[in-house]
Amino acid sequence: MRYQSGRQAFAQGVRALLPLTPGVIPFGLLTGIVAIKLGMSPFTAMSMTLLFYSGSAQMAALQLLGTGVLPMAVVVTALVINLRFVMYSASLAPYMHGMQRRKLWPLTYMLSDQSYALGSIEYSAGELGRFAHHYYAGAASVMWLCWQLSVLAGVCLGTEIPESWSLSFTIPLSFLALLVPGIRSSATLGAALAGGVIAISAITLPYNLGLITASIGGVAAGLAIETWCKGPKRGDIEEDT
Repeated sequence: MRYQSGRQAFAQGVRALLPLTPGVIPFGLLTGIVAIKLGMSPFTAMSMTLLFYSGSAQMAALQLLGTGVLPMAVVVTALVINLRFVMYSASLAPYMHGMQRRKLWPLTYMLSDQSYALGSIEYSAGELGRFAHHYYAGAASVMWLCWQLSVLAGVCLGTEIPESWSLSFTIPLSFLALLVPGIRSSATLGAALAGGVIAISAITLPYNLGLITASIGGVAAGLAIETWCKGPKRGDIEEDT
């Protein structure tokens, strides 16, 4: 839809992100609980959450800290896990080119899997107009606030949530909710299938490298299918002959 104002686009971004929060809240709760179990103070746990703002990297870092590995190994692992954000930012860069830095930096900080997925779908549709950044800001702001409050709730509750609730089960469901709307062609379908197969096959790789491998493999498969589907046109072949 074509938005008439920045406030309308922002509100639409908020509404688009809200259905995804049920899959984020359990992940945040678990992250806060793990931090407290490791002996972190509430202040340290929340400071880490504000600094990282990456659930998968934060959880991996907490697990490594619990095993007593070297701090450098924790930093490297977090960087490797977050390499996907390089691809995300490169994908969004053409749409955010020319923005003032005071507006760009907060949006960059709030980049997440969910806000990127929603933003990229709307950007590629070409219907956001000059209020595109407001839509992304709405989705990103809700995601950031939801994550911070979820971790804070986990920090406050500590170990009071029973493990029998299996909160971690909802995490992959939230990513499936992001994946399905983005499948709009044979290329995106092939990328999703290839990425899923590679992720399952490479799940035993150390340092969460299976995620990076699956991302690269999925992108390569999507590009290959898109190139194959386009192929040379009949008119081009006749001209060459």
